[in-house]
Amino acid sequence: MEVRILSRKFDIADAHLLEVAKQHGAYATLDKVFAMPPADVTDEVKNSGLRGRGGAGFPAGLKWSFLPKGVDKPVYLTVNSDESEPATFKDRHILTRDPHLLIEGIIICCYAIGCHDCYIYIRGEYTTQRKALQYAIDEAYAAGYLGEKVAGHDFKLDVTVHRGAGAYVCGEETALLESIEGRKGQPRSKPPFPAVAGLYGCPTIINNVQTIASLPFIMANGAEAYKAYGTEKSPGTHLFGISGHVEKPGMYELPLGLPLLEVIEKIAGGVWRGRKLKAVIPGGSSTPVLTPEEATTTTLDYESMAAHKTMFGSGGIVVLDETVDVVKLVKNLIDFYHHESCGQCTPCREGLGWMLKIVKQLLRGEGTMADIDLLRELCDNIEMKTVCVLSAACTMPVRSYLDKFRSEFVAYATDRPKPEQA
Repeated sequence: MEVRILSRKFDIADAHLLEVAKQHGAYATLDKVFAMPPADVTDEVKNSGLRGRGGAGFPAGLKWSFLPKGVDKPVYLTVNSDESEPATFKDRHILTRDPHLLIEGIIICCYAIGCHDCYIYIRGEYTTQRKALQYAIDEAYAAGYLGEKVAGHDFKLDVTVHRGAGAYVCGEETALLESIEGRKGQPRSKPPFPAVAGLYGCPTIINNVQTIASLPFIMANGAEAYKAYGTEKSPGTHLFGISGHVEKPGMYELPLGLPLLEVIEKIAGGVWRGRKLKAVIPGGSSTPVLTPEEATTTTLDYESMAAHKTMFGSGGIVVLDETVDVVKLVKNLIDFYHHESCGQCTPCREGLGWMLKIVKQLLRGEGTMADIDLLRELCDNIEMKTVCVLSAACTMPVRSYLDKFRSEFVAYATDRPKPEQA
């Protein structure tokens, strides 16, 4: 099942160093890329069907084509390496084990879109990853892969690493731009979209680390080779982070379209300790949960997830066994999103706090059936009433837990502890 495209050099000793990376093909695509017109590079990426790996799944090449033509402004690329979604841990592997793959992808993208300044926005807590990435960038400058003449070609490119301060909301693309510009990381109203007016008011492309790191394979082997993996509408491979109650948690590169339960059983070793499967979070904490019955017919691609009324997200699969208390899980989830709200929008700032109070009340044995109904109503009233989707990232999964595991919430509202037990 496993495929080695993004992870090809992960197990090679010192592959994060330029000398070793070059021995295994790093920067080998650049002469081919610079011999092509930029528009042809974009077309190759379009033809590959590569979709954004940050969570939204929007076609990468199509996004690049949205840049306005003939505008007398610089074009920027910002690489989103914030990776703050709970249960997601794929991009950090690229940064520490093969950072030159990312840099090569940046060069390809920047050449295609006419960009000469790239910013990598990295999660503030990623100290080890930032050091490894910066070291690789310094090596690339020293070797002539970055700077005034990239790989000896008449193309200038500078790459800057910008550290965030640990705000989940800065994973949202416009909050990321605000942060780079030195302001509080709060999402912007759209339109205009970043492709038209992004960083410093200039046309900007924002792509995830894994998206950009997929480009060298596409340019080296062609769009058809990339489409040989995955499905027709969800081609390629993905770095899946599988965690929770499994025997072999870890990061695995797999082609898209595989059956979810088969991956859990054969790749992750199945549910641990001989216990039964209770639920699966398919793409990080913000994605609606799947029951075991739903997981039976779910495959790891964007279309199947949508058909099951959930999302592919960032590929962070969390397996929950039969011992999980769903109400306590929901409390932890709401607590996180309430803490990470930037406070710009009232429904998010106040509504998530209200939801948290209700769940805490249920857990204390002081809740009622009316509280459960109110919690469900709040999900509907908060969602999509804000500038960004942070509030929806909370309400969508909470609604799914309320609908699919309502009995557990009811038990907290009706099974009162006796005074001596309390």
